[in-house]
Amino acid sequence: MNALYTAKATSTGAARSGHVKSDDGVLEFDLSIPKGLGGAGGEGTNPEQLFAAGYSACFHSALQAAARREKVKIDGSSVTAEVGIGQQGEGFGLAVTLVVSLPGVENETAAKLTEAAHQLCPYSNATRGNIDVDLRVA
Repeated sequence: MNALYTAKATSTGAARSGHVKSDDGVLEFDLSIPKGLGGAGGEGTNPEQLFAAGYSACFHSALQAAARREKVKIDGSSVTAEVGIGQQGEGFGLAVTLVVSLPGVENETAAKLTEAAHQLCPYSNATRGNIDVDLRVA
């Protein structure tokens, strides 16, 4: 693959309780471990939230591209990514649910666009066969 763009971010400090920052300084967050993972919770974000934000935005972009290709208007569309983390063997694994909202679009068309987006989206292509990704049209 010939990369058109490369994002760079660095984690420092105590890993999941540390800090992350992009090389251009646009993204900069303290991290905190969620209570569900045995942490104290807190004001910081976590890797799963960051992954969910990236996946939802990327999938939404792929959905818009699929809609343009099919000449379907998807005004007011949204994609919510739910990223779960849990024990998998001796380590941990992820599972994702993508909830697609396409107000005013017939269910069959919405499902077709969602599946097309799943084939286009780089996050979907990266995770395919590695983690469970459940597609839902709301």
